[in-house]
Amino acid sequence: MNGSTMSLRRLAATVTVLLTVLFAAVLLDAAPASAQQVPTATSVVSVDPTASVGATAATPGAAVGGVAAPAAPTPPTGTGPAPGTPALTLQLPTETGGVTSQPLTIVLLLTLIALAPSMLLLMTSFTRIAIVLTLTRNALSLPSTPPNAVLVGLSLFLTLFIMGPVLKQANQQALQPYLKGEITQEQAFQEGIEPFREFMLSQVRESDLELFMSLSSDQRPANASEVPTTVLVPAYVISELRAAFLLGFVIFIPFLVIDIVVSSTLMSMGMVMLPPVAISLPFKLLLFVVVDGWQLTVGTLVASFRT
Repeated sequence: MNGSTMSLRRLAATVTVLLTVLFAAVLLDAAPASAQQVPTATSVVSVDPTASVGATAATPGAAVGGVAAPAAPTPPTGTGPAPGTPALTLQLPTETGGVTSQPLTIVLLLTLIALAPSMLLLMTSFTRIAIVLTLTRNALSLPSTPPNAVLVGLSLFLTLFIMGPVLKQANQQALQPYLKGEITQEQAFQEGIEPFREFMLSQVRESDLELFMSLSSDQRPANASEVPTTVLVPAYVISELRAAFLLGFVIFIPFLVIDIVVSSTLMSMGMVMLPPVAISLPFKLLLFVVVDGWQLTVGTLVASFRT
């Protein structure tokens, strides 16, 4: 048994050696002829010592003594835009008549984008519109219909519709002159905030202004135009919240009556285990559609702003 094992091992070793030699021979036969070492003949170049320097100077790419000289390197082509291609730059005018640097302009734009939601919520009609639409959805007993995206989108477009004259005035008085370099940044801010102040003063209640003026340490202004913006904005916000809750209460009344009638009917019939919402919801939707509720709600909202 041991002899048979040794014979098999020797046979395997012999086969392995033969396969290795065969593989090496195949590789040598397949090697390219260019890889083999070929002796090259050297050229003898004779130089005439009496020749002038200008005559012996070789030009790039010209043959010298039968040997071609290396060509001059080609300069790399530029990767910039082709001539005539329009370029986009972000630069704003400064007080001295120049323009701001590119990084500073980007920082200013990002800051404006970050503050835009707060300005939209606090200094426009968005607060009242969004709250009233949300209360209308809750009055219908539909917590997710219409979805939030629809209500927010409708609130944004209604805000643009109501604030259109204000935005147009701010663009004409502040933004366009500032972009043309006609006014400074401080003047642009004062001219741009003035239309929003006029809008907020037309909507705010005097009692709310009195509250924040008494809470602040500033001197009492002689008229409404001298009220600081830091006092006007919070007074306007709480006035908007009050107006939105009043409109929501008016919208809730008819749907509340339907809930009371349905609950009383179910209790009188002994259907205590049946939830009243399941019965009152179709009647609420029917009433809202018959009276064209969305038109009444949106029309009342737009008319509530005394612009």
